[in-house]
Amino acid sequence: MRTRTERRERLVPHTIDGETKLVSEPYDVEIPLPPRDWDHIVLTGALAIVAVGLAIVIVWSTSSIGDLLVRTNVSDVIAYAAATGFSLGWIVCMALEWLARYDPARVRRPRAAGHVFLAADMAAVCVHGWLADSFTVGVIGAVLSGGAKALYTLVLDHQAAPLDARTQQWITIKRGELGSRLALGAARRQLTRAESRAAAEEAALRTNPETGPDPVNSTSQPPEEPSALPGSGPMTVKDAVTTARSCGITDPDAVLRYVRKVADANAKTETVNRYLRSA
Repeated sequence: MRTRTERRERLVPHTIDGETKLVSEPYDVEIPLPPRDWDHIVLTGALAIVAVGLAIVIVWSTSSIGDLLVRTNVSDVIAYAAATGFSLGWIVCMALEWLARYDPARVRRPRAAGHVFLAADMAAVCVHGWLADSFTVGVIGAVLSGGAKALYTLVLDHQAAPLDARTQQWITIKRGELGSRLALGAARRQLTRAESRAAAEEAALRTNPETGPDPVNSTSQPPEEPSALPGSGPMTVKDAVTTARSCGITDPDAVLRYVRKVADANAKTETVNRYLRSA
């Protein structure tokens, strides 16, 4: 059995002049090594071969398609940059396939889109070979792209363990619940921002009635009414004062009413005035 030596430390008593202390002492331990995981080694090698093949295919396709696009009298930089889109399109779809490998329903769309991008890539390589009077080379280059895609699909199918129907349904339900929570959080943030903007605009109209669409009616309303301010809580007294000031409320009585509404019903006038002076 194979082993390896590992250096460790332990506390041992050490006495000098009758006084004992615990000091650290290094020692070696022989730890048995687990057997080689040949399945993992083979899978790692297969993935490395696929990665190298994809890199070669990207370089070849970009070179061929870039040379094809240069014939349209565009800049070389623009032509070769656009050429990378042919290969990167189906490679991104391959990455999405890997992420959705345990969900047959979700993996269908990226796989189908990847086939479309791959077909466009292979067609462009063939057209370049035909225009360069070397159609055979163009076909070989296209076959390289198709072979890399096929090799990746085989590795992916081997790696994606099939799930039973109940487990698949459980994962789908759980993913839906988490997605709903994320969507609800985003929607609440949007609604909060919209409510804050609306409250600020209403406060600005009350403090500046001449900018409103109906100055006569707007002047009949109280100039600073904290009830139109954001009423969500809880807030501290200082936060409530800051919110009122940011919405244009400067009257101490109006600010006090707002603070008592959203922060502290027993807030003192002196405390609110102090925060107003420091704001």
